[in-house]
Amino acid sequence: MTTHPTLSDIDRYAGGDPGLDEATVWSIEVHLEGCADCRARLAGSTTAESRALIAEVAVAVDREIAAGPAPRRSHAGIRQRVLVVALLPWVAMTTTVLVTAALLSHLLPEMPSLVLLLAPLAPLPGVAAAWSRRLDPAWELIAGTPSAGLAMLLRRTAVVLALVIPVLAGFGAGQGELALMLLPCLAFTAATLLLGSLVGVHRAAIGLMVAWAAVVVAPSLATAELPVLLEPAATGAWAVATVALAALTLLRAGQFRRLTTF
Repeated sequence: MTTHPTLSDIDRYAGGDPGLDEATVWSIEVHLEGCADCRARLAGSTTAESRALIAEVAVAVDREIAAGPAPRRSHAGIRQRVLVVALLPWVAMTTTVLVTAALLSHLLPEMPSLVLLLAPLAPLPGVAAAWSRRLDPAWELIAGTPSAGLAMLLRRTAVVLALVIPVLAGFGAGQGELALMLLPCLAFTAATLLLGSLVGVHRAAIGLMVAWAAVVVAPSLATAELPVLLEPAATGAWAVATVALAALTLLRAGQFRRLTTF
């Protein structure tokens, strides 16, 4: 939540109003973590009995903290490193596929560039794996926190892109096709997130990979010609599509708070 919640919403939150939906409750809680003014408004919305109980609990917690061991270092950085390690096999697989495609293109110069054909799909396996209940042992715990949603998905997607884009950039710079490799890659990543708000990120990634392979890759290999979508003249269209898909994804940010989205 980027704006302050209304006083009405704070009063309803303080009173435990069951009419508040989960997305609103999570947004208020996330906002309260960083806004002292709204925390003060929340304190003013509680009853005297509630404030007395909170004060009593605070004293007890402070006493237990003082008597207990020193606090441990945050594990956020460790979790991030674990995520990167979990993604490495997928990135290694993608790199192997692209290297194989480059070798085949070198051995079969009459065929269209396989690397260029596969570039839009390069990050999708990693994006699907970055938010997967099967690959993340703490998925339920993380998905149930207020910080879950599009912001967390974007952070994990950024990790995937940071690992995949240098590989594509190396091939693209070597073949003079850098823009035609990176822009479709970003557009398909944004499309995966947008469709993921409807059917789940994992299913969206698989669906886009199958569709691109059937509609573009297979016909291009059959005709030995690159499609119009991957001609230099299409660069502008890919840039516009990337921006539009990213904007639509941000507009559907609220859908990523539902656990079934992932």
